[in-house]
Amino acid sequence: MSLLGKDQILTAEDLPYRDVEVPEWGGTVRVRTMSGGERDAFEASLYVREGEEMIYKREHFRAKLLARCIVDDKGARLFSDKEIEALSGKSSKALNRLFDAAQEINAISREEQETIKKK
Repeated sequence: MSLLGKDQILTAEDLPYRDVEVPEWGGTVRVRTMSGGERDAFEASLYVREGEEMIYKREHFRAKLLARCIVDDKGARLFSDKEIEALSGKSSKALNRLFDAAQEINAISREEQETIKKK
């Protein structure tokens, strides 16, 4: 058994992607695995503080995930957090196709969605 060193871990290409045909938009969209920080930001974005409570808000759930997963050919995000609402205004059929790919490539199951909600 060979243990990995810090440099090997930090330089590993560990954010695979999937190209998804989106006929509604006339082309292909690249969906990438989120980094750990992006995943944390996504999960945090699902909650808002209302008074003393943290409330789970599913509004724009798909677009929040996709904004962190849709990337260009160099792996850079195409959509900022400020563009989430605009992205959520696109075709639900196209968003669902991309969401399914993002959900699979990021290992976000229905059970995990429930766990996020309970946190």
